[in-house]
Amino acid sequence: MTDTSPSPLVVTMGDPAGVGPQITVSAWEQLRQESACAFFVIGAPDLYAGRVPVETISHPSEAGKVFTTALPVLPLDSVPDVQDGTPDAAAAAAIIASIEQATAFCLDGTADGMVTNPINKALLYGAGFRHPGHTEFVATLCAEATNTPLQPVMLLTGGGLRVALATIHVALKDVFAQLNTDDLIRLGKIVEASMRKDFGIASPRLAFTGLNPHAGENGTIGREEIDIINPAAATLRAAGIDMSDARSADTVFAESLDGRFDSIIAMTHDQGLIPVKTLDMWGGVNTTLGLPIIRTSPDHGTGYDAAASGTARPDSLIAAIRQARMIANNRKQIS
Repeated sequence: MTDTSPSPLVVTMGDPAGVGPQITVSAWEQLRQESACAFFVIGAPDLYAGRVPVETISHPSEAGKVFTTALPVLPLDSVPDVQDGTPDAAAAAAIIASIEQATAFCLDGTADGMVTNPINKALLYGAGFRHPGHTEFVATLCAEATNTPLQPVMLLTGGGLRVALATIHVALKDVFAQLNTDDLIRLGKIVEASMRKDFGIASPRLAFTGLNPHAGENGTIGREEIDIINPAAATLRAAGIDMSDARSADTVFAESLDGRFDSIIAMTHDQGLIPVKTLDMWGGVNTTLGLPIIRTSPDHGTGYDAAASGTARPDSLIAAIRQARMIANNRKQIS
């Protein structure tokens, strides 16, 4: 019989000079009485010890035993002393190591899911980081560990919307070359499966946005909808997935809020993030689909200014922790 008992969630350190330590502490303070949301953080205990009670642990299994009284921290070596709000390249190796260790804990089942604090990619390049973003790095770690090619999908939730992205961290001028029917078909299948197993929606209704204004107006403002997006939608419908043809991006998000669609697949990064962040700037969650593990993240960056002033808000991290637990529970119920 499959073990359905919960393991803790693991939270990565993120950039220690950013808002990560502050929002982690605030999240623990607000969630400490919710045993289902028990988590531990991989980082330097000193980052948190001056703010809340801290309990150093040697194994993730110890986290749940101390969570109500102290923030569980699994120590990470070589984290330099940093000043809030002042990025330090000396922390790069430790930032990367925290992500690597958290991913490994999720892959072996020691943790039920990982919640990643924000990083600054430019800070990491000197330490060998060669990925377009956090999402792609975690996907690469999973692919290498499982020897399986993966298509990571960024899903943003907030303000009543669930929005997946067809392209992520690419220049807008390159979207036209990257967008293709086969990837959209795979993407539609990944999103539909996630809506069922992760979000508990029995019959998901999905929509593609158009790439061009007014979804191309029957080819008069671009043919990507006719040549790329709508053929993918037709293939998905033939496979039994409730997927719309490309719909105008200036109306489809309102249609979703009105209950017509359960999730939208946007063609570009900003096309999808603008409505989510406008509706819920502080509580949005970034979830990576298409992985063998659960990974969520607050939908914001390192926030050096907020870290320096001590004004960081934990809303998004708390929402990410709760969403990771919800997904883990839903997956356990169907396993």
